[in-house]
Amino acid sequence: MNVIKLILLAVVVIVAAMGANFARDLAYQVHALLIMVVAFGLFIWTLRKSGERGTLPDAETGYFDSVVRAGAIATAFWGVAGFLVGTFIAFQLAFPVLNFEWAEGYANFGRLRPLHTSAVIFAFGGNALLMSSFYIVQRTSGVRLWGGNLAWFVFWGYQLFIVLAATGYLLGATQSKEYAEPEWYVDIWLTIVWVAFLLVFLGTIFTRKEKHIYVANWFLLSFIITVAMLHLVNNLSIPVSFWGSKSVQVFAGVQDAMTQWWYGHNAVGFFLTAGFLGMMYYFVPKQAGRPVYSYRLSIVHFWALIFLYIWAGPHHLHYTALPDWASTLGMVFSIILWMPSWGGMINGLMTLQGAWDKLRTDPIMRMFVISLAFYGMSTFEGPMMSIRAVNSLSHYTDWTIGHVHSGALGWNGMITFAAIYFLVPKLWGRKEMFSVSAINWHFWLATIGIVLYASSMWVTGIMEGLMWREVDDQGFLVNSFADTVRAKMPMYIVRGLGGVLYLTGALIMCWNMWRTIRGAQPYVQPVSQITPAE
Repeated sequence: MNVIKLILLAVVVIVAAMGANFARDLAYQVHALLIMVVAFGLFIWTLRKSGERGTLPDAETGYFDSVVRAGAIATAFWGVAGFLVGTFIAFQLAFPVLNFEWAEGYANFGRLRPLHTSAVIFAFGGNALLMSSFYIVQRTSGVRLWGGNLAWFVFWGYQLFIVLAATGYLLGATQSKEYAEPEWYVDIWLTIVWVAFLLVFLGTIFTRKEKHIYVANWFLLSFIITVAMLHLVNNLSIPVSFWGSKSVQVFAGVQDAMTQWWYGHNAVGFFLTAGFLGMMYYFVPKQAGRPVYSYRLSIVHFWALIFLYIWAGPHHLHYTALPDWASTLGMVFSIILWMPSWGGMINGLMTLQGAWDKLRTDPIMRMFVISLAFYGMSTFEGPMMSIRAVNSLSHYTDWTIGHVHSGALGWNGMITFAAIYFLVPKLWGRKEMFSVSAINWHFWLATIGIVLYASSMWVTGIMEGLMWREVDDQGFLVNSFADTVRAKMPMYIVRGLGGVLYLTGALIMCWNMWRTIRGAQPYVQPVSQITPAE
């Protein structure tokens, strides 16, 4: 087996070296060199290990938790990186002088914005989902992760994808879509990693000792499968050259717009909603010490959610070249989607029946509850904004930015922070986090930061939409685009300050994690003490 690995790695090194030599653009050259260095390092590592007997990490414990530990650290690292870039570009909009000329365009808003978006969604959120999926599926199945070190391939392969995508954004190599997807060879690599992720997850489910498949795994599996489908269809492209990063999109015009928003809204629906609902259905009951309020409700809203979400994307394309029937269909499904979305929120909150007193003493529980509150608010605001009359005012304004960030920072961010605080003591063998007071500080800084960010964008977004609509008695527009930009300046500063508070909370979390890990004893759970499903 090691001989095959060495041959494959040698081939990768040679092809990457050729790519760096024949590269037709800077991004492709940088990526080829990066892949060559990584493959060469793995070649040497495999060569050194070829004479040793292979052992699985955590062989003395019941579960494969080394990769989960790495995922917790990666989640915190990429979170801080994404929040830092987001805060910087928020101030770039308030103070354009921060688009530094000496950086030759590499640090301007146009390149940092997709870097921030992908770092927060796919690096921070993606690692949170990888970490949580690997932890939850083992505990609820009563077995170790299937595939041995394949889980490590998923983890490190995903980190390589993040680095390739991030450097591509800075170097200007993207497919120029709404989400600024990375170029064709990065897409192929992510597909390989994602298939391996699916195999590890499914293999663990198939080899489970528990007959029942817990509902969290339903949501996590739906997220993995649907994201694979979305990625494959939306990123169909034909490379211009094998030695360059540029490609030609298969879809064009309104067909491309429709495909993009089918992808974009379902990335929200399955990556940022279904996956994180899987986290909620495990961590909230565990932290509350209570069973899920209604298992029947969890199944009903699961099937309703995955059926309805897939149709909702066209509501982003009101008043465009897309036929009215298609955008109306998306609007109708978006409005109906409100009900199953709130089914998840209600189920999570009602799980605290008999445990509400924990909110006074447990900051982790408060984080879970505030995340569910923001989830409920965002999943009401989204359907409302999909209505054509409301959309005519809100679309292309900062109201949309406020909506997106109240959901991302409030729902995805807060539940991820809470999950990290739940996991770190267990993974590193501590009774609790080093500082409960620091968790309280993080909670309030993050909450106030979200409120400042979202409320400032709601105010400036509605103001912006109304200014665009204002006409004089002769029917001419009263305000120029520059007038709206000038009017938004104070709220842009408030948004930046909200980002500073949110980033500060994340830095406090990293300090708390470091102190907890540094003072911990290695986590060892004897096999005899493992319960089939926690």
